[in-house]
Amino acid sequence: MATDLLQFVLYVVALTALAWPLGLYMARVFSGERTWLTPVVEPVERGLLRACGLGAEPAGQHWSRYALAALAFNLAGWLVLYAVLRLQDVLPLNPQDLPRLTPDLAFNTAVSFVTNTNWQAYGGETTMSYLSQMVGLTVQNFVSAATGIAVAVAVIRGFVGRETRAIGNFWADLVRSILYLLLPLSIVFGLFLVWQGVPQNLDAYVEATTLEGVRQVIAQGPAAAQIAIKQLGTNGGGFFNANSAVPYENPTPLTNFVEMLAILLIPAAFPFLFGRMVKDMRQGVAIFAAMLVLFLGALALTYGSEIGGNPLLADLPVDQSAGSLEGKEVRFGTGNSALWATATTAASNGSVNAMHDSFKPLAMLAPMLQIQTGEVVFGGVGSGFYGMLAFVLLTVFLAGLMVGRTPEYLGKKIEAREVKLAVIAFLVMPLGVLGFGALAAAIPSAAASAPAAGPHGLSEILYAYSSATGNNGSAFAGFSANTVFHNTLLGIAMLLGRYVFIVPMLAVAGSLAAKKTVPASAGTFPTHTMLFVTLLVAVILIIGGLTFFPVLALGPIAEHVAMLAGQSF
Repeated sequence: MATDLLQFVLYVVALTALAWPLGLYMARVFSGERTWLTPVVEPVERGLLRACGLGAEPAGQHWSRYALAALAFNLAGWLVLYAVLRLQDVLPLNPQDLPRLTPDLAFNTAVSFVTNTNWQAYGGETTMSYLSQMVGLTVQNFVSAATGIAVAVAVIRGFVGRETRAIGNFWADLVRSILYLLLPLSIVFGLFLVWQGVPQNLDAYVEATTLEGVRQVIAQGPAAAQIAIKQLGTNGGGFFNANSAVPYENPTPLTNFVEMLAILLIPAAFPFLFGRMVKDMRQGVAIFAAMLVLFLGALALTYGSEIGGNPLLADLPVDQSAGSLEGKEVRFGTGNSALWATATTAASNGSVNAMHDSFKPLAMLAPMLQIQTGEVVFGGVGSGFYGMLAFVLLTVFLAGLMVGRTPEYLGKKIEAREVKLAVIAFLVMPLGVLGFGALAAAIPSAAASAPAAGPHGLSEILYAYSSATGNNGSAFAGFSANTVFHNTLLGIAMLLGRYVFIVPMLAVAGSLAAKKTVPASAGTFPTHTMLFVTLLVAVILIIGGLTFFPVLALGPIAEHVAMLAGQSF
């Protein structure tokens, strides 16, 4: 346990130490300032923009044009990816002669990767050709992450701008996100993974004979490149079916630690990017502190539950001194499994190095709540931060109501329009989880995808639709999602969770950018103090927790009660 706690401390220290300078670097990139990569990258950037007919310095866009550009680009990406998946059997780089995907699975997978969800209703090594992995999925890992980053930067510009209609140019932000941030980090990280033993080749699968004399097919392929961007872009889709529990994706203790850092690196840098762009680093530090408090609380709940072992096994000859190891890799143990589960659901990553279906009820509750609060505890690259800013606006608005004055944030009046738009974004999660989840539980053929009876079966359905709507992508291993019903409904949930959040937040940015800045007064509520951090954390827990608590009581909490009573769940 002491070793686990030491690793948690090292993880938080390393994450903070890396996120701060990265956030400052990102602020320079998106403010158009010169960086150490500019001499190499700027000619490529200008060439790409000119090739698209935009000019070297594209003009700023109104929020509606920015949103339309993002939606059009994502639609084009979906069409291309869907075509690749449907034509996989006739396209090259398919040494295993894998068949094309069915229409419903291709729809679900294309939506999943375009929306940065990376939900997988298939096994990677038995379903996807090398071309589908590289040209289809890996490309979307880059551009879907870049879309989230671009939108977050545009929303930040809304707080910075004064009496302007422009919040930046989507195409310029997209290109800069890839060239200055995602691609350089992925090259370095990919080479590190190859050094550690992750395969990167185009060879056919190989057969080996196990120690028991059984023939086994060992999958390989261009894995390192996709794993690098899957973690850095909070994508999470596994090259192999068992994701980061597979030695070929996560071979050593060092890769395990570095991959966990990569999951939260860019999301954790956003508060510092924000502080730099609004010219008040205290604001960014306050948001980072709120995120960290929520993250540590979820980690404590997950680890505290798992390290205690399972009371249902207490009377059996099972050694639980290392905690509950069901569904976990022994080489990672309880601490690494709990930390990864917390990090992957704090971000919209969804990769796993242990099976969440085997976690004890309260350990399962923490990741589920992190998703259902909108994945703002660091969150996805960009998407987590503009989600957090929506909570910041609501917190400031509530604080203003309590003191009886018009709320302000960074000199901008927060009025009914901004609050209404934020509330529209908040309503997406209850619709996807409670609405679609209820439909999946009520239809017998759909509910059969959750083989567990009782509250655990409900938890499997709740987690699936929480993961899809929250654009997380992780799943309970026991949930059989590859049906026409779930592929279709989960795909719709992913679309709602992504775009019905993006459009209102861009509208908020446009509204704020057009406003004048008012000077702070004695009645202005300070938004950089511990009081504000406490209030922000409380609002996130109340809005997220109370929305889902009645249903959660029938799932994980009911499982916990059954476990304490010595009953199976």
